[in-house]
Amino acid sequence: MASCGGEGSAAAAVPHVLAVDDSSVDRAVIASILRRSQFRVTAVDSGKRALELLGTEPNVSMIITDYWMPEMTGYELLKKVKESSRLKEIPVVIMSSENVPTRINKCLEEGAEDFLLKPVRASDVSRLCSRVLR
Repeated sequence: MASCGGEGSAAAAVPHVLAVDDSSVDRAVIASILRRSQFRVTAVDSGKRALELLGTEPNVSMIITDYWMPEMTGYELLKKVKESSRLKEIPVVIMSSENVPTRINKCLEEGAEDFLLKPVRASDVSRLCSRVLR
């Protein structure tokens, strides 16, 4: 099991991840993996809800979002986060079940920290801990 929290870490020191996916199954899977890896997780079903939460929750350590969602794609969410002076420092990780190199490169060029292919595994979370939340 991957772990980000140290022994006896205070709750405030636990990284808070915002998980965004329109699929309830995928959202539950990623939230479960993140929680087992010692993250505090808030899961929402759309980019719009993610932006609403980010407006009221100042302590998000990382956003992990599906690429393809109705109304607002993960790419559009990434752009809105990176355009915001208040949010731009939050690392954004994009997930997709489709391995499309041009899409992956576009997201990375816009500032995504990483691009994960679904299904996301515990080893992916461990890698995120060491790279993104250092």
